[in-house]
Amino acid sequence: MKHPYDLRLDVLTQAYRDGRLTPREVINTLRERALALNPEFNAFIYLLTPGELEPYLAALEGGSPQTLPLYGVPFAIKDNIDLAGVATTAACPAYAYQAREDATIVRQLIALGAIPLGKTNLDQFATGLNGTRSPYGACRNSVHADYPSGGSSAGSSLAVALGLASFALGTDTAGSGRVPAALNNLVGLKATKGLISTAGVVPACRTLDCVNFFTATATEASQLLALTAVQDPRDDYSRANPAWNGAQAFGVPAAGFRFGVPDRLEFLGCTESEALYHAAKERLIALGGVPVTIDFSPFLAAASLLYNGPWVAERYHVAGKLIEQQPDAVLPVIRDVLGKAPDTDAVAAFDAQYKLQAYKRACDAIMAELDFVLTPTYPRPVTLAELAEEPVKRNSDLGVYTNFMNLLDYAAVAVPAGHMANGLPSGVTLFGRAFTDQYLLSLADALQRQQNLALPGDRALHETAPATAASHDRLPVVVCGAHLDGLALNHQLRQRGATLRETTRSAPHYCLYALADGKRPGMVRDRERGAAIAVEVWELPHAEVGSFLAGIPAPLGLGKVELEDGRWLTGFICEEYGLQGAKDITAFGGWRAWLTQQK
Repeated sequence: MKHPYDLRLDVLTQAYRDGRLTPREVINTLRERALALNPEFNAFIYLLTPGELEPYLAALEGGSPQTLPLYGVPFAIKDNIDLAGVATTAACPAYAYQAREDATIVRQLIALGAIPLGKTNLDQFATGLNGTRSPYGACRNSVHADYPSGGSSAGSSLAVALGLASFALGTDTAGSGRVPAALNNLVGLKATKGLISTAGVVPACRTLDCVNFFTATATEASQLLALTAVQDPRDDYSRANPAWNGAQAFGVPAAGFRFGVPDRLEFLGCTESEALYHAAKERLIALGGVPVTIDFSPFLAAASLLYNGPWVAERYHVAGKLIEQQPDAVLPVIRDVLGKAPDTDAVAAFDAQYKLQAYKRACDAIMAELDFVLTPTYPRPVTLAELAEEPVKRNSDLGVYTNFMNLLDYAAVAVPAGHMANGLPSGVTLFGRAFTDQYLLSLADALQRQQNLALPGDRALHETAPATAASHDRLPVVVCGAHLDGLALNHQLRQRGATLRETTRSAPHYCLYALADGKRPGMVRDRERGAAIAVEVWELPHAEVGSFLAGIPAPLGLGKVELEDGRWLTGFICEEYGLQGAKDITAFGGWRAWLTQQK
């Protein structure tokens, strides 16, 4: 069925501003389309009636697409997230309750002008990665009828993939916002834990749960994250978004980024999945990336704790009472998954936490040397027939590369990576340290642009490319003197967790002086007499920048330094007055060469 509208945020917003479309026209058309498609795909548990939609449409008549960032944008809500006045079922009719107020994320989006179309289907109690564990019907794939949509955010991924919503809300505890994205050719943003409020969300594992966005492009996910990443007093697990992870961090990744490639990759015999993963790796290399082979064993060890450890008991915390009182109200496969939870004791829970902490320490040490890690989103797709025959095993197969992410507190973005011979989409995942979400989205955007993948509904990627450089949780600092690797003050960088990223030269516009004390150089910009000076670029955690800056004595300071490749980075500069009694050593080309001459 042909898509009636291009629902991407920039395109739809422009159509509203030009007067070519109205929210009422768009929403009514999409609702009828959803009604027509639902018997085949089971994407929605509930679609809002025209009467329920009317207050949202009427509210926009007093607003403007010029002032509301999401004016008239249709979105879908996974049915474990509250929408006021509508039942929240978590795909379990016996559990259902009438939501009295919106979940925080829903309230935010409506205040920005977005319109909820309905509540989407899911694996019951958000326990599953395949989209077939629902009494409201199995969700088939948007492209190939023999495959599932992926879960647990099954219906939400379909709402976007089928052109029924501009974006959709899902939840992601073990991969539920990434596996469905990969299987339906979407971007799935699993932001850092606590970055998007989970107030008003039925918990799966409350300490691990994340709300996620499904979008057609990484650009849209970046926009939505920037609009909604606000600390929420209603959510005890909510966290403030650091300034370095704001909208300005989304941009073009600078060449030289280092990305991890697991030493052990499992594709469960699927050569097509393997080929598409390696093709994505090559595209990252073409973008200027440097692959680094990493030991993946501690990540996989952490993943094994999610369903073989006490976190199953955390899932039982929500559904357990219903299982005990009305066991037939819960699907057998869900009862089986949660069945061992009552036998978990406090000693086992602490033992698992100790193991997880050891794994996290090992994983964090690996991550400290990288900008992100590239994995497949799933090893191989599984068919509906395979799921019917082995529901637990085949579901577990889909989570090999997703289950560790929230346990280790990492951010992740699933991005399309191409199609298999039968047309089924595949995907890769980029994951990084907490609060590097916008940087990961920058890489996902670059991958999409380079590959120019066909988007849901065969819509072409044509958003304007970012004009700024991407950034993350570490600040590049150009050093030219005693802070160089192995020299007297280098320890001030290393003790703050800084890492050496490159040895390079400045643009040929600088003079270098040995200051009067003979211990430090001063680099001063001089386009007429200047030369290229040997420098190093270190990456310093943003949290340590303040203490580092405070320890820099006059006449030195931090400013902007131009490198030979044209980049302007934060680096050491010297004020003119500090050159009194200084010696011009520009001809030596760098401080290290000058020191060698002195010996």
